[in-house]
Amino acid sequence: MPTKPLDRLMFVQGGVCFFCKQPLPKAEASVEHLLASANGGGNSDENCVACCKAVNALLGSMSLKEKFQVVLNQKGQFKCPNGAGSAKAAAKPKAPAIAKPKDDKLALVIANLKQRGNSKPRTLKTLTSSVSSLFPKGISEADLAALVQQLQSTGKVTVEGSKVTYAL
Repeated sequence: MPTKPLDRLMFVQGGVCFFCKQPLPKAEASVEHLLASANGGGNSDENCVACCKAVNALLGSMSLKEKFQVVLNQKGQFKCPNGAGSAKAAAKPKAPAIAKPKDDKLALVIANLKQRGNSKPRTLKTLTSSVSSLFPKGISEADLAALVQQLQSTGKVTVEGSKVTYAL
């Protein structure tokens, strides 16, 4: 039996996403805490599932009730936000992403950070990783750096060394 939590969960789930039941490539997989760590959830296998990084970022530190609501809103067929691993996504060539204005991206990032409550990233590295995961179709390094700079210039984020503090 695999010993790393993600490997163990992937094995138990048969290599598919807990939510959409589509094949889940390990590179796209992450551990989702059903009862978020920020809300007192533990790291046991009973509280954790493997899902794609986009779903993990979407659910974040939502309460268990809010997560149920997201799943129930899918009306019986959970649709993965990025289509990771689905046969349809693999068969279709990707359409070019329509560039959103930076203000829309910034608003999305700020909303996500506010939703995270006390579980906001505390280092610059985890902040950039978290922001990047909000854009499942990808975001350029330049756009990512520009978003972090906008967060700082608007006073929403303060970066001292590698530590991050918030004024949301």
